[in-house]
Amino acid sequence: MTKLKIHNIETAPEGSKTLLEQSLKSNGMIPGLHGVLAGAPGLLEAYQTIHKLFTESSFSKEELTVVWQTINVEHECHYCVPAHTAIAHMMKVEASLTEALRNKTAMPTEKLQVLHDFTLKIVRNRGHVSQEDLNTFYGAGYEERQVLEIILGLSQKVISNYTNHIANTPVDAPFQKFAWEPSETV
Repeated sequence: MTKLKIHNIETAPEGSKTLLEQSLKSNGMIPGLHGVLAGAPGLLEAYQTIHKLFTESSFSKEELTVVWQTINVEHECHYCVPAHTAIAHMMKVEASLTEALRNKTAMPTEKLQVLHDFTLKIVRNRGHVSQEDLNTFYGAGYEERQVLEIILGLSQKVISNYTNHIANTPVDAPFQKFAWEPSETV
C-alpha cells in the first residue's frame, strides 16, 4: 500500500503554510487531502483555486454535486465520495440525489441524468464526445459554457482522486459516517 505524508501547518513546505491556514479557517480543520497536497505547494494552490472557480461556475448546488460525485464514483475515490457526500449535506442537497450518485442509480430529473451521463462520457472517453452527445446535452438546456465547466470540475477531481489513490488518504472523522466502497460490477 502506498502512502504519502499528510502535512500540518508546522511540517508543510513554506509555500503551503498559508494555504493550510486558509483550509483550517474555511473548514474548521485541515482536510487530509489538503495535508497531502501541501507537499507540493503549487498543487495545493491549484486545487484550492480550481475548487473556488468550480463552485462559482454556472452550475447549481445539485449540478455541482452531480459532476463531483459522478467523477468521484467513476474514479472509485474512497476519500472524495464520503467528503462530497458531507459537502452535499452542508449545501442542503437532497440526500436522494447523493444516494443515487453513490449507488449508480437514476438521477431524480432528466436534466440531471443528462448531466451525469455527459460527465461520464467525458471521463470514460478522455474528452472524446460526439456531436450527438453534445446535441443531447444542449437539448437538456445546457450550453457550451457548461461543457467547459465540467472540464474544470474534472480537473479538480483528477487532482484529488489521483492524489488520494496514491496517498491512501485516510477519510477524515467528519466524513467517516459517509464511508463508501465501490459496488461490485457485474
